[in-house]
Amino acid sequence: MNKILQQQRRRFIKSSAFGLIGITAFGNLSAQTVVNKIEMGNNAEPLFYRYPSINDSMASGIVGASHGNFDKVKELVNARPELAGASWDWGFGDWETALGAASHVGRRDIAEFLMSHGARPDIFTYTMMGMLKSVQEIIETVPGIQSHAGPHGITLLQHAKNRLENKEISASDAANVKKVISYLESLGNADSKPKSLDVTEDEKKKYPGEYRFGNDEGEIFIVDTHRLGFLQIGRKGLSPRKLSKIDESTFSPAGAPSVKIIFKITNDKAVSLSVYEPEPLVTAVRI
Repeated sequence: MNKILQQQRRRFIKSSAFGLIGITAFGNLSAQTVVNKIEMGNNAEPLFYRYPSINDSMASGIVGASHGNFDKVKELVNARPELAGASWDWGFGDWETALGAASHVGRRDIAEFLMSHGARPDIFTYTMMGMLKSVQEIIETVPGIQSHAGPHGITLLQHAKNRLENKEISASDAANVKKVISYLESLGNADSKPKSLDVTEDEKKKYPGEYRFGNDEGEIFIVDTHRLGFLQIGRKGLSPRKLSKIDESTFSPAGAPSVKIIFKITNDKAVSLSVYEPEPLVTAVRI
């Protein structure tokens, strides 16, 4: 059982004991004093600030693990089955479920495990699994849905193609996925990607840096270049998001096409950036 689950279990035991003993057992102490006494006595960390909501690190942890770490997925879900249905916003509204993660990386084994514990499949899961009839029925019921992107802007067709890249896929499974691919390709718009202009090497030198938008230590955006060559942005200490250029000095983060990040350029160098969602939300100044 991981540290977070252990902490939550300790807190549950602590609070249950509190309820059974009753506040009168502590004489004339105030309720807050009792709470403080129990907290300090057990050396427990404070409850998650949105408790009883599940801790953010647990939600992001299961979604992250579902991209390929099956052992971690089983550890987390066996201890807390509700996590099978968890979702996480990686940034700017790029929402992803644990099942969505397994679906876009082609991990049928993880997807089936999550579904067996209550995760709710959608057209992206059915596509990855090669379930042609289900995919056809959904598209016939909601025409055009095939053009909608999944997490991180990954297209429906790409979900199927990613499944084929799994070396452990069976021959029958691969045959079914190929049928789905053929069907989606016949529609002509199941692989529609958002606008993304080329970024020159000279342009890439303009933008990287740290941009502060507040006084706290973590209130900083970091813009840098990914090892694969694309620009990315992330809040300090959090996962970065890929940036796609949509206009001059204007970018959109992966999975959030309505969001625009506009850089102000002075002397061929970015001096600030402004985030529009779609209205102006925050401006960060380069440090």
